[in-house]
Amino acid sequence: MSETWLADTAIWVGDNPGWLILALFATAMAESLAVAGLIVPGVAMLFGFAVLAGKSGMPVSEALMWAGLGAVIGDVVSFALGRFFKGRLDSVWPFSRYPGLITRGEAFFNKHGGKSVIAGRFIGPIRPIIPLVAGALHMSWRRFLSFNLISAVGWAAVYVLPGYAVGSAIASEIKPPPHFYPVVGISAAVLVVLYVVVLQFRLGVGEGSRPYRWLESRMARYDTTHRFWRLYTNERPTRKGEFPLPSIVLTAAAMALFLILAQLVNYSRRIDEFNGAVLAWFSALRQPLLDIPATAATLLGDPPVLLCAAVLATLVLGFRGYYAAALHVIAAAILTVVSVWLLKAGIGIDRPDLVFSPPASGAYPSGHTAGATVLVTMAASFIAGESRKRQRWQTYVLLSLPLVPIAISRLYLGVHWFTDVFGGLLLGLAITGAIRASYSRYDRVPIWPDIVSWLAVSLWAVFMMAYLVIEWPLASITYAPLP
Repeated sequence: MSETWLADTAIWVGDNPGWLILALFATAMAESLAVAGLIVPGVAMLFGFAVLAGKSGMPVSEALMWAGLGAVIGDVVSFALGRFFKGRLDSVWPFSRYPGLITRGEAFFNKHGGKSVIAGRFIGPIRPIIPLVAGALHMSWRRFLSFNLISAVGWAAVYVLPGYAVGSAIASEIKPPPHFYPVVGISAAVLVVLYVVVLQFRLGVGEGSRPYRWLESRMARYDTTHRFWRLYTNERPTRKGEFPLPSIVLTAAAMALFLILAQLVNYSRRIDEFNGAVLAWFSALRQPLLDIPATAATLLGDPPVLLCAAVLATLVLGFRGYYAAALHVIAAAILTVVSVWLLKAGIGIDRPDLVFSPPASGAYPSGHTAGATVLVTMAASFIAGESRKRQRWQTYVLLSLPLVPIAISRLYLGVHWFTDVFGGLLLGLAITGAIRASYSRYDRVPIWPDIVSWLAVSLWAVFMMAYLVIEWPLASITYAPLP
């Protein structure tokens, strides 16, 4: 019955596209309302309406805006209800019908604090409950609205863009090859499995269920050392490592998204329009004063600079006896170079034609972005591994900052489309996740910096400066805008 009603609603909206904005807004709001989100099949309806939006030619910004606005208002209403019924949620209908869910929402909020408003939006069982609980537990309006607005941006993108991209691909005159739908379907299924089975269990939602207990037992029995590395690595006390669940999730999720995007960049007219709009915006910004830092940033993302860092890291780690780490750095470098080369040649996306001498290789994915992502995230993972869990995010944020100017420089100079840069980021994250998942099984002895490490960093800085000086004249000509 519900499937028939859902199908009839989608057909009616498809026949009356003028109501599509209201459908996106109302569905997103109902999905976020306390308790109502448990009853309304909001995810399925949003996907269907997003497909219709892509087919109808609605601007993607408009679809994201109305869905995001509906989600924000739904959460605000739920928060206000929590404030009004604080202390009485277990006795007021309809909340009294879900005492277990309210209890789990309160436990999740008490454990994660303000972050629960952001994380809870993506977790099915407690999504419509967290704003209600936040209001009942006296979270300030200002703090709630800040977290609410931030999370709504990511939520709208995750829930609307996949359906919108599928709709725009269906509406395109280009007929995708036979492998298009299987690749997209399998990748989407992987994301669903990660979301339902891994993310929710990792955050403690569904704790006590049979799948949760199975995963927990695997984590408890995970062996973080390996006999080979204990035999052939310097004598040092081993340290029990951590089950690499975050690395495994990162690899699978990033690769699934990368494959979906790789299919859509060739067959979605809307993505082409979006890429063109982004490129036109950056082209309008070009001026001699900004060309200098953009060219410098893109040179620092060149393969010689990144490979120099990998070679120095390998030598230092090997010299100090960290053989497992050294081999994994080599593996990351080789995997990045080979995968970028093969993907560029296989996918065959043409680059923008806006500079004097554009690179001859394909556009998707951006090799600069992929290489820089692997470099900074690998470095951050090694450093953060020696920190407490609650402090690791600071390391990741700080060391990821150099990636931003390199990625933006590729767009500013007009040698890549936006999807190339985003695809390079996803590929880099997938490679880092895979390497870190492998490395966690081996020698997890703390790697502290010493005089040799700082000497290697100094040598790399000297190499970067020399490379900038040597390559600058040619780069100034190569990246000069066409008249």
